[in-house]
Amino acid sequence: MKRLRLLTYNIAHGRGLALHQSLRSEKKIRAQLLKIARLLVRLEVDIVALQEVDEDSRWSGSFDHLAYLAEHAGLAHVAFGITNRRVGRYHLNYGNAILARFPISYVENHIFGPRKVGEKGFMYCEVELPQGRLPLLNLHLNHSSRAARLKQAACLMEFLDAHGQQRAAKCCTPPVICGDLNNPAHKPDATATLLGYLEQSADYTLLPKGSKTRTFPSVWPQRALDYIFLPAACTRPEAHVVRSLLSDHRPVLAEFSL
Repeated sequence: MKRLRLLTYNIAHGRGLALHQSLRSEKKIRAQLLKIARLLVRLEVDIVALQEVDEDSRWSGSFDHLAYLAEHAGLAHVAFGITNRRVGRYHLNYGNAILARFPISYVENHIFGPRKVGEKGFMYCEVELPQGRLPLLNLHLNHSSRAARLKQAACLMEFLDAHGQQRAAKCCTPPVICGDLNNPAHKPDATATLLGYLEQSADYTLLPKGSKTRTFPSVWPQRALDYIFLPAACTRPEAHVVRSLLSDHRPVLAEFSL
């Protein structure tokens, strides 16, 4: 049976290494997204969890970035989890997203707060693999406040407690959890809190491991911010940080069997 390849990647609104996406033209943002799509093709990914993806935002060209990536990466199944919506002349619509080689049968989107710009959240989906239905949770936590991250982690754990019984019978494993957690695992913060919870509720592994786990900033990584939590049903896991300068984050790629 073919091993599954999962990538988590904060693509920073397609701006690349620019200070802000509003400083890039639509043409340059499309060119940047095309490079990201080619990276996904080269890595032969089956599922991609994306953060900071624009559905229709004036500051990044006013077009659907997810549809553009899906078209050029050859990943036909998509789901959007919008966490920020702002209408008007300077419209902004962005959040988390999933690209997949396989059908996505179920999607829930959860937003942590009421802000129309800068809000974080997570999306839960179920992907129909040949081996069974894989639950996946794509997460983006607050970048500036430890207290906010811990509160958001608590919301996520409440969701997992509520969904554990409701969805478990339909799926072949507990949820795979990944995303931009905006804090390192070795500090008393949201990543360590989530790992402790997941180790108690099921036998989870935090990836990547070893010394080369830093993902931010991409040019010269100083901090480990992006992770994949795999339950024990995901066997023989391997993961590494992909060297890429297409965003301010580097992506994390995991490969495993079910």
